[in-house]
Amino acid sequence: MEQKAGFFSNVKGDLFGGITAGVVALPLALAFGEQTELGAVAGLYGAIALGIFAALLGGTKTQISGPTAPMTVVSAVMIHEAIEAMGSLEKAMPFIVAVFVMTGILQALLGILRLGKYIKYIPYPVVSGFMSGIGLIIVITQIFPFIGAVGPEGGALGTLKKIHTIPEVVNWWSVGVAVITVAIIYAMPLLTKKFPATLAALLIVSIAAYYLVPEGSMLLINSAGPVPTGLPKVNTAFLAALTNPAAILRIIEYAATLAALGAIDSLLTSVVADNITRTKHDSNRELIGQGIGNMAAGIIGGLPGAGATMRTVINIKAGGRTRLSGVVAGLLLAAILLGLGALVGYIPNAVLAGILVTVGLGIIDYKGLAHLRSVPRTEVVIMFTVLLLTVFVDLLVAVGVGMILAAFVFMKKAADMVEGGSSTRSLKDFKEETPWQDEKGLTEEMGNRVWVKEINGPLFFGVIEGFMEQIRHIPKETEVVVIRMDKVPYVDQSGLYAMEEAITELERNRNLTVILAGVQGQVRDMLEKINIIPDLVAPDEIFATTKEVEAYLEEKLRKTNDHD
Repeated sequence: MEQKAGFFSNVKGDLFGGITAGVVALPLALAFGEQTELGAVAGLYGAIALGIFAALLGGTKTQISGPTAPMTVVSAVMIHEAIEAMGSLEKAMPFIVAVFVMTGILQALLGILRLGKYIKYIPYPVVSGFMSGIGLIIVITQIFPFIGAVGPEGGALGTLKKIHTIPEVVNWWSVGVAVITVAIIYAMPLLTKKFPATLAALLIVSIAAYYLVPEGSMLLINSAGPVPTGLPKVNTAFLAALTNPAAILRIIEYAATLAALGAIDSLLTSVVADNITRTKHDSNRELIGQGIGNMAAGIIGGLPGAGATMRTVINIKAGGRTRLSGVVAGLLLAAILLGLGALVGYIPNAVLAGILVTVGLGIIDYKGLAHLRSVPRTEVVIMFTVLLLTVFVDLLVAVGVGMILAAFVFMKKAADMVEGGSSTRSLKDFKEETPWQDEKGLTEEMGNRVWVKEINGPLFFGVIEGFMEQIRHIPKETEVVVIRMDKVPYVDQSGLYAMEEAITELERNRNLTVILAGVQGQVRDMLEKINIIPDLVAPDEIFATTKEVEAYLEEKLRKTNDHD
């Protein structure tokens, strides 16, 4: 009820915010659409559908959503491969829409399953390398449109292979238009921040080119055919693709990448919005809203997208505070489509290339690059590996390899921390730096016969080898091994089996007594579930504190002396 009441609580601010954000979104939506083989209007369709539905149903009240650079690059690759495989855009369209709809479904599922909070655990080097790679792809693939030529196939690598042909195909009218576009975008904020620089560049340069550049001297958006006008049509042919066993795995593969990327993009933007407005977003609801928005965008042939940081910040700065602002932005774009759609076709491709070059340069992670000498080498390697794979191999491969490398690096660091903080020492050595009491000569009489294995940190598969190696080197004269686990918060299956193997080795093969100290919580539950307790370690050999262990050892020493 509060959300419904709040929808119209800031009408004036939301109108200004939504209109301003919509105006900024227009050139970007057109540029992103033109970067794919669906055309500029697909970007506009996506911005309208996603913008409205994500605003109404998402978990961030001030977020403005629409096609974004990372989502567009992945979509462009998928669209091109689908067209190549199926022979034409018309034949590939059901597959393409199916990917977009599945992207929305997967995003919504992430929210329904309440997995939004886990998105933040993607390592920074992976995100940095991927984003910088996306930025480079955009810049490289816009080289030929920037000079007024049709870009070669093969993405960034295909473009670089054809760089030598630039002198043969360069169109100086286009170069001039693109350079002026870039100059206005960078110069405009120095003069005034009241009017969006990208929109100023789009309008000024497009109008000037229309009147000053000879007709037919440069490529326009409508050079490949008329731009559709009016309301988009609902595409239901994708249902066949979703039920096609031969295509569904490939659909899910692309959709999973888009869904994860869109989730990261959206939730990072939500955090930015929270910091400015001093509010708290609902990450799971945001993913559901983004998912429904992307489903709606896909069904009408629009590009998928995510929460857009720049557009969201502009909305907030202009007064937007509720969901109404996002709805206003989407409706404004719909009005432009219905009223001025025909004029979109007269925008020069070089103008959109200039806009995209600034976008590409803007998303390169300069902060991460500036700190290359300061961060660990392993993270630098991960970042550049992901960056190079993103640009020259495949976006899916880049993310997958980056996550695997980051996981191995994490495991190695965690293992080093646990092994570095763990120790296996005699009681005589151990008592010098731990709170063991030295009553009745216990340490002197039994210290070298008792070895203490202290584990600091989780016992998981990454630290097993070090754990087993320390166990193997316990001296032959040892009679009792105390395994201190008060600093072990978690044990996984590998850790359990290593513990089982170690205790079996010590008790049955070397006839030692194994004592567990400080076992608690999840660790004790797991030891009991696979019967390490009580089959290998009896309950009376498990102690909560070192004082209890001392008492046990004193009793053992007393019995030994009495027997002697």
